[in-house]
Amino acid sequence: MNKVWGHFKTVHNHRWLVFKLSIIAGIPLQGLVHDLSKYSKTEFFESVKYYADGKYSPYGKEKKEIGYAPGWLHHKGRNKHHHEYWYDYNAPVQAAPMPFKYFVEMICDNIAAAQNYNKKNFRLEIPLEYFKSNTSKIPMYKGIYKAQEEVYKQLPKKGIKETIKKDNLRKIYNKYMGDDGNGNQKHKTISKQQRTIKNNRTGSNTKNKR
Repeated sequence: MNKVWGHFKTVHNHRWLVFKLSIIAGIPLQGLVHDLSKYSKTEFFESVKYYADGKYSPYGKEKKEIGYAPGWLHHKGRNKHHHEYWYDYNAPVQAAPMPFKYFVEMICDNIAAAQNYNKKNFRLEIPLEYFKSNTSKIPMYKGIYKAQEEVYKQLPKKGIKETIKKDNLRKIYNKYMGDDGNGNQKHKTISKQQRTIKNNRTGSNTKNKR
C-alpha cells in the first residue's frame, strides 16, 4: 500500500509541476491532460511494482531487472511529447520531426521530472546534464535534439520563466526545424545519425513493415 500511495503522489506531483510550467509556456490544456495514461492499469501497477521512492523513474529500475519495461512501451506509444513516439525504424526518416506543441510539452515534462525527482536538490543545470547523459545513443530528429539542447543551455542563464515562454521556445524551434509558423516542416533532410542507423541495419524484412 505504501508503494501505491507513494507512486500516486509522485505521478500527481509531476503532473502538477508540468501543468504550472505549461501555463508559462502557453499550453495549459496540454498540461492539464499530460500523462493521463500513467493512471492506466498497464502503467500504474507496473510502476508501483518497481517504485523507486520517487527518486527516479520506476521504468529504469524495471529495465535493469528484466531488460525492458512494458509500462514504458505502453506510455511512449500514447504520448506524443516523447520523441520516442516519433521513431519508426522502417521509415526513410526513422526519427520523424516532432510538431511544435509537443516539443513545448516535452520541455515542460523534462524540467518537471528533474524538479520532481531531485526536489530540494534541483538545479537549473540538471535538465542539460540528464539530456547529455541519456540521449547520446537515442535516435532523435536532429532539429529536435539541437533545439532541446539550446533550451536546456539557456535555463541557468535566463531562468525557467524566460526560457520556456512560448515566443522563446518558438524562436528556438524555428531556428533548428525551419518551421514556417504554421506547423509545416521545411527541414526534411535525414541527419547523419539517422543515415548511420539506416546503413547499419541488417537483415531487415521490408515485407513486415508496420
